[in-house]
Amino acid sequence: MKNRLLFIFLFCAAAHAANGEKILRITFQVAETGFDPVKVHDYYSGTVIEAVFDPLLTYDYLARPAKLVANAAESLPEISPDGRTYVFRIRQGIYFADDPAFKGRKRELTALDYAYSFKRFYDPRHRSPYAFLFTGKIAGLDELAAQAKASGSFDYDAPVAGLQTPDRHTLVIRLKQPDLNFSYVLAFPLTGAVAREAIEAYGDESPSHPVGSGPFLLKRYVRSSKIVLAANPGYRGKLWDFAPGDDPRQREIASQMQGKRLPLLDAVEISIMEETQSRWLAFERGETDIEYQLWDVAPTFMTDDGKLRPEFVRRGIQLDRTIDPEITYLYFNMQERIGDSPNPVGGFGKERIALRRAIAMSYKVDDQIRIIRKGQAVRAEYPVPPGVAGHDPGYRSLIPYDPRAANALLEKFGYRKGPDGYRRQPDGAPLVIRNASSPTERDRQFDELLKRSLDSIGVRLEIQKERFPELLKLEKQCRLMTRMAAWIADYPDGDNFMQLLYGPNTHESNNACYRSEEFDRRYEKSRRLADGPERDRLYHEMTRRMEVDTV
Repeated sequence: MKNRLLFIFLFCAAAHAANGEKILRITFQVAETGFDPVKVHDYYSGTVIEAVFDPLLTYDYLARPAKLVANAAESLPEISPDGRTYVFRIRQGIYFADDPAFKGRKRELTALDYAYSFKRFYDPRHRSPYAFLFTGKIAGLDELAAQAKASGSFDYDAPVAGLQTPDRHTLVIRLKQPDLNFSYVLAFPLTGAVAREAIEAYGDESPSHPVGSGPFLLKRYVRSSKIVLAANPGYRGKLWDFAPGDDPRQREIASQMQGKRLPLLDAVEISIMEETQSRWLAFERGETDIEYQLWDVAPTFMTDDGKLRPEFVRRGIQLDRTIDPEITYLYFNMQERIGDSPNPVGGFGKERIALRRAIAMSYKVDDQIRIIRKGQAVRAEYPVPPGVAGHDPGYRSLIPYDPRAANALLEKFGYRKGPDGYRRQPDGAPLVIRNASSPTERDRQFDELLKRSLDSIGVRLEIQKERFPELLKLEKQCRLMTRMAAWIADYPDGDNFMQLLYGPNTHESNNACYRSEEFDRRYEKSRRLADGPERDRLYHEMTRRMEVDTV
């Protein structure tokens, strides 16, 4: 039950304050989870982190396929012939934003800051949902993490063979084995450098006090309501210098931006608006400058052929439509129990697989796309989306939409209907599927579609309502039975999507809490391979395994 999102972006001229400041006003459709890079759970908080912190590398804004460029590093890394040693030279003269944690002195960004920041992903106290980016990779750090679990304290000052800083501006990273995606990891915004003094000064409040060396700093923060970023006055600045391809839109962007000094904005104001209708009305009234994922109300501003309606064109509004490297999917918790209670959809018994398979066969993805998403999505047959290395446009799932066959499957495996028309488990116990979602109108529509699907096969559905941050917390604890979730590429390689079901990533990115020796073995082998036919074969086998188990 997967689909790819067709992103809709609406733009109007950025607002200018009375004092002439350039202020961009945008919205988040869910509440943030904080701004400490190792603790972030979600895409939205990550966009703030990207504005505040400096990763070593970043991406060419216009290059397709994706191309890495230097950011805080002077250049791309020097990589040893065996692919295990990376040497970075950090640009001199980069400073963290002024902060009381530095006690009045200017604080330069150094190689030690990156070494400290990477170690934090291994600290078991943080339970980082993105620890999978580093786990098992840097020599000596897994052992240090194991010692911390035993002692209760992570030793940040202990020497580590895989992280060395021969001088203030040189960082040497040694991997246990070659990792073809490691440079991409170091362009991921959550790998930006934090200052140890700031983390220690703010402690558990670090998520509310991000201190970075990036183009913006956090000026105002009202949890789950308002986030205001101001241009960092100490930022080094950089010139916009990216070459366009043949795409007319790219050429237009390049002509407008070439040679301009970044950041162009004085501030960014972010309002949390969970309801699509509220976001649309705010944009229509001119209260925000960019909106996206407005497919619920797409017919209001878009013609049937995907163009902006003339009345909005006359107002100077622009429309961009693009398929993002993202998938949305409904996952099942694969564990036998959730807390102290039996989990009716968990485990690998034939009757449990049959139940999951029947639910999948009852759900009409095309209805979700047509009715709820107003046609602004594309059906996904494969877990790796277009634009990401490893995507296969010719793959077709083995699980069809077929409620009749789904009903027959449930009958075969002993899920009999009671007098109320709903099925019971093979042992006679009540059968209730509990789906978790947020208390928004959009999620209410998803809930209704899922209920109609399960009603068609006689399976009772209950809805568990939680705010977005709580949903993320519960799924990392394997405490949700089912949920509609999404994943957007952290880096442009299929590995980032296939790892979503890798057993050791449970409590991090593997929200289905799925553990399959067959899947894990193939995944581990695929990580050692470049994009190509051999890895494609493994990805196919892993995807078929997912379908057989119906995760």
